Amino acid sequence: MELKRKILMLALVIIANTTFAYGPIGHRTIAKIAEYYLTDTAKEQIIELLDGDGIVIVSTYADEIKSDKTYDYTQMWHYVNAKDGESYEHSQKNPDGDLISAINKCVEILKDAKSSKEEKAFRLKMLVHFIGDLHQPLHTGRAEDMGGNTIKVKWFKKSTNLHRVWDSDMLDSKKMSYTEIAETMKRPPYINIDEVAKGNVISWYNESKELSYVVYNSVKPNENLSYGYNYKYYPLMKERINYAGIRLAKVLNEIFK
Repeated sequence: MELKRKILMLALVIIANTTFAYGPIGHRTIAKIAEYYLTDTAKEQIIELLDGDGIVIVSTYADEIKSDKTYDYTQMWHYVNAKDGESYEHSQKNPDGDLISAINKCVEILKDAKSSKEEKAFRLKMLVHFIGDLHQPLHTGRAEDMGGNTIKVKWFKKSTNLHRVWDSDMLDSKKMSYTEIAETMKRPPYINIDEVAKGNVISWYNESKELSYVVYNSVKPNENLSYGYNYKYYPLMKERINYAGIRLAKVLNEIFK
């Protein structure tokens, strides 16, 4: 049993090194949306902490460091794998951490006056990324298929997998920049910002977990996905990105009061 667990964990590390949650466009879009809702106080503190950079620039940092073995310990922080129908609280936790514990730790360190500037800057970069990951349904998916990475499909006849479709294929097909996609979030139909911002990490996780079932049921293995799939599911992806941006701003505003 222990050998099987180690093999699975190794496979997940390999997968994590070859895929990017939402891809650069998705994470930058989320950060750009968050910028719309940051308070002036939060913006000032964030820019100071990041030595002049903003959250858009650092939003892909957590994926970029995957190429450096020094940060291998962060690989498991990008996702959480509770069994279907099982709450996070009652799930078997990864001893190396997971997406939810990583987010909570980032918040804790950022709020701690004793934390060094270097540690706070690192955790801020990770937090910006992880709130995005939390809203990609397959980052709360099943361990046995590695969050849809082993579910092979085609995207306009090109081989891919279900996870990558939701990370980047749908977004990239729009041929829009992150600023253009973020701007579309300001157009009708408008959403209730205060309503979306309600809740916490666990309730947002539960939301994504429920949506992961929708995503899993949206395809058949080796199915060719094209215009019809994009038309049906891009609105859901767009909503998840919008929610992630609004909630990221909420978290950052609470930290940097």
